[in-house]
Amino acid sequence: MNELFRWNELADQPHNVASKKERFRSHWKHARSYLHLFRINLPLLVPGLSLYRKIRRKMYRQTLSLNRAIGVAVTPLESKKAEIFHYLEELGVKNVLVRLASWEREKINQYESFIARLNRRGYSVLVALLQNRYDVLEPARWQQFLRLSFERLSPYATYFELGHAWNRTKWGLWSFQEYLELARPALALAEEYRVKLVGPAVIDFEFHLYPAVLREIKFDVISSLLYVDRTGAPENAQWGWTLEKKLALLRAIIDLTPCKTRPCWITEFNWPLKGMEPYSPAPGRPCVSLEDQANFLVRYFVLGLASGLVERLYWWQLAARGYGLIDPLSSPWEIRPSFRALRTLQSFIEGSIFRGREFHPRAWIFHFERGKERLAIVWTKKGSLEYRFNRPVSQVFDRDGEALDFKGERVKIEARPKYVFFEADTL
Repeated sequence: MNELFRWNELADQPHNVASKKERFRSHWKHARSYLHLFRINLPLLVPGLSLYRKIRRKMYRQTLSLNRAIGVAVTPLESKKAEIFHYLEELGVKNVLVRLASWEREKINQYESFIARLNRRGYSVLVALLQNRYDVLEPARWQQFLRLSFERLSPYATYFELGHAWNRTKWGLWSFQEYLELARPALALAEEYRVKLVGPAVIDFEFHLYPAVLREIKFDVISSLLYVDRTGAPENAQWGWTLEKKLALLRAIIDLTPCKTRPCWITEFNWPLKGMEPYSPAPGRPCVSLEDQANFLVRYFVLGLASGLVERLYWWQLAARGYGLIDPLSSPWEIRPSFRALRTLQSFIEGSIFRGREFHPRAWIFHFERGKERLAIVWTKKGSLEYRFNRPVSQVFDRDGEALDFKGERVKIEARPKYVFFEADTL
């Protein structure tokens, strides 16, 4: 290759600089690593599937508290700080993920200022540390970046995610062993600077990578960039695996490693938008309408948080033309339906207790309570149905927080999520 790494500023990801032929040659060169993965995973197959079935039987049947469980990623645009903080405050989400790329270390002052401001305003910051191929070829370069990041940002951020989507060659790594080489130096540094490590930041449904990494690196939090956009709705299946099933399998795999007791976070997911191809990280089939993006966002968050298998989820990201909650290239910034949808979800479930799920062949119905409030979040995958709850309904809100003119005993459940509030004296 003439170049090892090239950044795509429009889509916030690297270009794929290697040809298919070059990628094939490199994968063939690292064939032993795939055999090694096979040897590690094979003994876990039967116990893993057994544990998966146990987890599936318990999903959505246990009560759990939801406190500061929703997160959003933010890029510190130097000229747009006022807008970023304004919309963050309006959104109401208090967990923020900030990416810091190794090739942008000269901007550390800008990042330090931004993250310190987030910290002062009460946000909990997760810093995602991004790598490229040069960090693999020059280990000292990466280790210097780690020390710089921990030294300058640890006063304001407790959690640091090591690496990013490294199971995609465009991010500069060609095997899990190369990821381990990047991760190992962080262990001593994390102890020195008293920060918590998050990882391994594997993207998509490639859970076979976790056992090999987690038996060597005992992260404080286990992370996954679990996209399901290529299957459309989060309830759709990929090779038979829906989002719910993937979450159960991920937890089962984690529980067969030395990281069994560690919490799991989904640190990145989204749906790119139709008509935004130059700015889309995944043009073509994964792209959806503004309406579908907002619907899928709510449904993913509820499915994930109510499962009890993931402690926190982050939407990527607040402001981005191709997929964000806001289009920052419009003047003034354009607030999309997904922004209003997330703002409403945050306002209704923050500090609530998930009480359980009503299982229905056509509808998803999840019950929550907060103080004297009792509510259900409801939707269908497609189509609609009239549903009668076993308790009186007092009010219904749509996905974006608008009160609906509700009369009668039945609620119309549709693909667009709704919030159904019940009379408090019925429980």
